[in-house]
Amino acid sequence: MHSIRIGSRGSDLALWQANHVKQQLEALGAEVSITIIKTQGDQIQHLSFDKLEGKGFFTKEIEQALLDGTIDLAVHSHKDLETTPPQGLVIAAVSEREDPADVLLIHPDAVSTGSYWNLKTGAVVGTSSARRKSQLIAIREDVEIRDLRGNVPTRLQKLIDGEYDAILLAKAGLDRLNLDLSAVHVEVLDPEEFVPAPAQGVLALQIRENDKELYDFMQQLNHSDVQSCIEMERTVLNRLQGGCQLPLGVYCPEEGRLLVAYAPTWEEGAQWFEFEGPHDPEMVDVVLDSLLSPEEDED
Repeated sequence: MHSIRIGSRGSDLALWQANHVKQQLEALGAEVSITIIKTQGDQIQHLSFDKLEGKGFFTKEIEQALLDGTIDLAVHSHKDLETTPPQGLVIAAVSEREDPADVLLIHPDAVSTGSYWNLKTGAVVGTSSARRKSQLIAIREDVEIRDLRGNVPTRLQKLIDGEYDAILLAKAGLDRLNLDLSAVHVEVLDPEEFVPAPAQGVLALQIRENDKELYDFMQQLNHSDVQSCIEMERTVLNRLQGGCQLPLGVYCPEEGRLLVAYAPTWEEGAQWFEFEGPHDPEMVDVVLDSLLSPEEDED
């Protein structure tokens, strides 16, 4: 019998994800325990994400525990992972994909029927994501953006308490936590219009590269169709040398299609691109040429 120690952050969502994988592994006959590990992103709550040092601030300490041998498996939100893995670690499997959409939760006093997204003019919207900020101001330049930190239930409570008129969250996290949203108005944003983060809605199951036996065992949980699409999304992110705070949304709704929302800085507002072509690195090259080569002015 496999004995597997899972490492996880301690937030409600992270523990839901870890327990979700734990149940799947137990169903395959493994003996599984969960170890909670605090990360830099959990410990520093007063700064917005883009002020924090480095890129894997929700993952680094967990990855170190893997390398140290104190855990055997890390369960991450795939979108939090750096695209270049630390030496000695590998993604053994990826989960099914939950709905990748973002959700705009609106305080009842800020609902304006007929406005875009039914959100009143000049609303204060909470998000600390550069990707969300860049698309938000491009679509609704009238809104005021304020940083929003804390776990998902904390963010929701801040909205209910009236600290914001609206907040942006990932639908996958809300669905997994099954939170009561009856006190707010819910707008699910079409992921083909408000483009999600690369690999949003997918869990990454990470192990030590030399743990071949566990790797083979984990293949029973791998979703190869999801893996194929998110590899395209994350390749774009990798080629742009971006972390999770690059103002970049990439979504592959089906093989051969990529939707991209990109801005050099979020304050400039996102621009949208759609690509169709071969499901291979050539397509990524076409994407990058479009993003990084501004059109020359005609004479």
